Amino acid sequence: MIHVKTKFDRPSEDAIERLSKFSSATVHEAQGRKGALSSRIKPIDRSMSFCGPAVTVVCAPRDNLMLQVAIHYAQKGDVVLVSAGEYEEAGTFGDVLGNAMKAKGVAAMVTDSGVRDTKDLIELGLPVFSGSVCIKGTVKETIGPINHPLVFGDEIVYPGDVLLGDADGVVVVRKDEIEEVIKLSQARVDAEDELIRLYKAGGTTIELCKLTDVLKAKGLLVEDAELEPAL
Repeated sequence: MIHVKTKFDRPSEDAIERLSKFSSATVHEAQGRKGALSSRIKPIDRSMSFCGPAVTVVCAPRDNLMLQVAIHYAQKGDVVLVSAGEYEEAGTFGDVLGNAMKAKGVAAMVTDSGVRDTKDLIELGLPVFSGSVCIKGTVKETIGPINHPLVFGDEIVYPGDVLLGDADGVVVVRKDEIEEVIKLSQARVDAEDELIRLYKAGGTTIELCKLTDVLKAKGLLVEDAELEPAL
């Protein structure tokens, strides 16, 4: 078995840039409510966001050996995605490795384990998303696969799939679906903008969300007579 694969297809920089304009929630909803990683995975600072192709890494719990190997092979714009068994009681990544990533132009670090040195990482400006924050150290003992498909946060992620993260969480987009997802995401944004405009113009939720028949079918009773015509 080849542990480290260095060659895989990445979407174009232009496609990644266009996808990055949307929020994680918009992309998740637009592509059929799929691709959302576990809600445990959150940024160490809510202002952080990223969008880029995944470099997939499997580390043993409390072991960051393969993470360091992955940083060596990662390219500018990549997102290093580290599966470490959802082990929370370890700081598998900190400011030293953060600087190594930043120097290479890596777009972000995402792990289901813990990170530390968060103040320094925030000042560094590297987007870091993790399952926990923990000061406990790690070892460098166990080899594992890099750029093989992996299960992360209840989703299968393939090398080169696009990961998009913001304050709300992280979503994965299949690399061969990115153009369609961009189109669907823009359509959703346009529809929501129009809905907001109509709310500001005096429209109501029951009217604009077409809930009248639904509520009638469910037998909703409204005491206030003024609401009855809306139902």
